[in-house]
Amino acid sequence: VTAAGSAPLDLITDREREVLTLIAFGHTNAEIAGRLHISEKTVETHRAHIVEKLRLRTRADLVRFALEHGLLKP
Repeated sequence: VTAAGSAPLDLITDREREVLTLIAFGHTNAEIAGRLHISEKTVETHRAHIVEKLRLRTRADLVRFALEHGLLKP
């Protein structure tokens, strides 16, 4: 739970959650863009918003977060 009292996943949008999940599964920005029918720049913008909102830094941090919050279910 964050300082604001929200669960961390509540801080990101549904689209950001989709991007986060695909990043955590190891997809590249180009693959994510193709899968979600958005530009690579938009994928990067979503990733930037995710790391800012969740106070993370690296792709490894994103993967760890996704694992800890159950986003990598098959």
